[in-house]
Amino acid sequence: MAIVQPAVPEVLDPADIAPNIDHIVTEDDTPVDNIFSEKQQRLLTEPLYSSWPGPGPERVFMVAANVGVYAAVYQPPLVPDVFLSLDVHVPEDMWVKNHRSYFLWEYGKPPDVAIEIVSNRKGHEADSKLRDYARIGVTYYAIFDPDEQLQGKILRLYALREGKYAPLKGQWLPEAGLGLTLWHGSFEGTEATWLRWCDHDGNVIASGAERAEQERERAERERKRAEQERERAERLAARLRELGVDPEGI
Repeated sequence: MAIVQPAVPEVLDPADIAPNIDHIVTEDDTPVDNIFSEKQQRLLTEPLYSSWPGPGPERVFMVAANVGVYAAVYQPPLVPDVFLSLDVHVPEDMWVKNHRSYFLWEYGKPPDVAIEIVSNRKGHEADSKLRDYARIGVTYYAIFDPDEQLQGKILRLYALREGKYAPLKGQWLPEAGLGLTLWHGSFEGTEATWLRWCDHDGNVIASGAERAEQERERAERERKRAEQERERAERLAARLRELGVDPEGI
């Protein structure tokens, strides 16, 4: 009796099964942000790359502003002001079309955090966008309303629970390993209340400029401490000489 060899499954090239995205416009080059929003977006992206080690050992992340998030080929994208996605790499070749936006089928997961900055009452941040981010599975959703356009809280945080968003108590996002907090201070010469990432204790994640200033202040404290020690040693040596004791011989 002839032995029937099991069929060898066909190995498919990923390029052959990837959806066709030729019709998708990944960017339209339309300037839409106001000056405050532009600064706020950078304050939420740059500090993570400058000062945050990531969600854990050997875990990477991607944070971006105004990048389209595509959940389906024939649906328009969601474009959060800022999003954070854990355990994904920024592609090396960002000019390839399937790397120019955040396609869920390329990254294998939705972003973990989506942030919307309210600048008027036409953005639907508290209704349709809230439902849309829940639909695609974004774990946390934040609405930052600095001018209180929506006549509610300046900061609203939501966590996904059984497919819907529920208000989140506190500022900590446990599955992200980060928090979001309001911070009043000066950023690039503008005094305002800003939205900042923070650690579990509420300490803001420093920007690169803030880290440089912290290092400068630390070096200055060390210099002053060394100068004080030198002056103390000189006073002690002078006193010993007054008593007829050679400080070099001690």
